[in-house]
Amino acid sequence: MLRLRSFLCLLGILCLVDPAWAVDIAADPFAGAIQLKSDVANGKAEFQRRCAQCHGENAWGSYDGEFPQLAGQHRSVIIKQLADIHQGTRSNPKMIPIVIQLSNESSQLIADVAGYLETVLMNPEPEIGDGDNLEVAAAVYESRCAECHGVRGEGDASKFYPLVQGQHYEYMLRELQWLRDGQRKNANQEMVEQIKEMDDRQLASLADFLSRLMPPEDRLGEEQ
Repeated sequence: MLRLRSFLCLLGILCLVDPAWAVDIAADPFAGAIQLKSDVANGKAEFQRRCAQCHGENAWGSYDGEFPQLAGQHRSVIIKQLADIHQGTRSNPKMIPIVIQLSNESSQLIADVAGYLETVLMNPEPEIGDGDNLEVAAAVYESRCAECHGVRGEGDASKFYPLVQGQHYEYMLRELQWLRDGQRKNANQEMVEQIKEMDDRQLASLADFLSRLMPPEDRLGEEQ
């Protein structure tokens, strides 16, 4: 059995999933992918064939919040979120056909795609909010989120904490609202407790702050 520590959902702000992820590696291609090395070149080809139509050729997602930026995300987080969708603990109807396809493929293919996404340079101009109350949001992030996600939102791949910096504002806000409102079945109750009293305006400021946390310059792609 493979047991992974609890970690953030792809775009939350604290630990969003159950304290342990226990699955049969031999029976689950997503769990098996965790242990494999990635063939980045093959992962790029498979991403372009299967995923780029929605997430963009550069994996930068969409500015309207419909699709998240996946570029730069830790491979462990990508794999875990795919597993959650496959197991029905994360609701994402648009991803279900893709996940079903992947579940019938090898663990190596899943590892390749996730590994490729980790190497992709990130969007230098993600969608941001209106800039209101950013100082307050920064204090909230420092006190409630930075311990897991890092000072700059860089996450921790070894602990399965996702990178949250530079994510599109609208997507981040929607995920925070769903988490608060109980629409994320893979939510960790400790995370729900952290934000359950926050109103939409407060969540908007936090999402705005996160969208403005940028990676180092060598991890940024060229403006388009």
